[in-house]
Amino acid sequence: MKNRSYSQFGPGTRALHVDREMDPGSGVAPAIQQSVTHFAESGEEFSLKASEPLNDQFYARHGNPTASRLAKILADLEGAEAAMIMASGMGAIATTVLALVGQRDHVIGQTSHYIGTTNLLTQVLPKFGVEVTQVDQTDAEAFRRAIRPETKLIIVETPVNPTMRLTDLTAVAEIARQAGVLTLCDNTVATPLITRPIDIGIDLVAHSATKYIGGHHDLLAGAICGPKALLDRIWDMTMNLGAISAPFNAWLALRGIRTLGLRMGQHSRNGMAIAEYLSSHPKIARVNYPGLRCHPQHDLAQRQMNGFGGLLSYEVVGGYEGGRRFIQALQLPFNAGSLGGVDSLVIQPAAMWGGRLPDEVVQSQGVGPGLIRMAAGIEETADLLADLAQALDHI
Repeated sequence: MKNRSYSQFGPGTRALHVDREMDPGSGVAPAIQQSVTHFAESGEEFSLKASEPLNDQFYARHGNPTASRLAKILADLEGAEAAMIMASGMGAIATTVLALVGQRDHVIGQTSHYIGTTNLLTQVLPKFGVEVTQVDQTDAEAFRRAIRPETKLIIVETPVNPTMRLTDLTAVAEIARQAGVLTLCDNTVATPLITRPIDIGIDLVAHSATKYIGGHHDLLAGAICGPKALLDRIWDMTMNLGAISAPFNAWLALRGIRTLGLRMGQHSRNGMAIAEYLSSHPKIARVNYPGLRCHPQHDLAQRQMNGFGGLLSYEVVGGYEGGRRFIQALQLPFNAGSLGGVDSLVIQPAAMWGGRLPDEVVQSQGVGPGLIRMAAGIEETADLLADLAQALDHI
């Protein structure tokens, strides 16, 4: 099969085709390459394979052909030079951070992050002599004020789960570039179909591929995308930590990314419809969704995002008990953690985080007792709205 160029096509088409030359003999549906180790014809070839980063023809911890196909597609969608698939989103983020910083270095993060990233910043890095400063992500200048001579990395996440606050990636990228500091963005919630941080100036992009990339609640995987020189450094750390994806999980995510464009369209339509409906409901105190004009960062969302996604949160009246009754009355969404799959999911963060984070940390992240996080799936919009309406009648 001759080499083809797909750069002129849209992301939905590229997700189907950019990897097709990698193993044309496997058929239209790619095979799962399960072998842990591969043979070489000579000692010289063996030595070369053993020393080459991201070599998927040597040993599974170095790389895997199935994961390489997924990495090629994800790098293409993110506009990155390369990508690497890992065992989970936190595996990707933690391995990346540990590869780039060390004792006496300084890292800047946000006051609001995914709980795993928060724990990495507040509990893990200080054990290794890395200082961390967390700033309000809605204040871009706070990142500039936090920079020190020893600052090596800025970690951002936008939109942040579950408050849907945004980070101005253009401003942060410029601040970091002026200071010679690397940037890492968790793009799990937006996906490359809504935001492409590398185009804006961010150095590295991380994903929990468990979420929208996989899209079906049936796999655990992560990814890191960026310049190959940086990924080679991260690969070295992966060889030590072993946070590499299993071939079957990579294959499931590869299957899932083929329909990312179709799914994100329906996720976004449902997210917007739900946000608009709830924003005028008397039993909803507030709705957090960047697509709403009332969102305090709506203008930034319009500049930075191509659509607004399927994740939102809202505060029901009645506090903790009101939220509990509302969730119990729902018929379609599952009461479950995670997000990004075909089924709608709801969770009450105050219940999910109870005992895992101190009360003051939960409150500082804008999580009230009646807050509900909803990951809108791909169900028919009218059905979701009807289910929300009947559930709100139980409060």
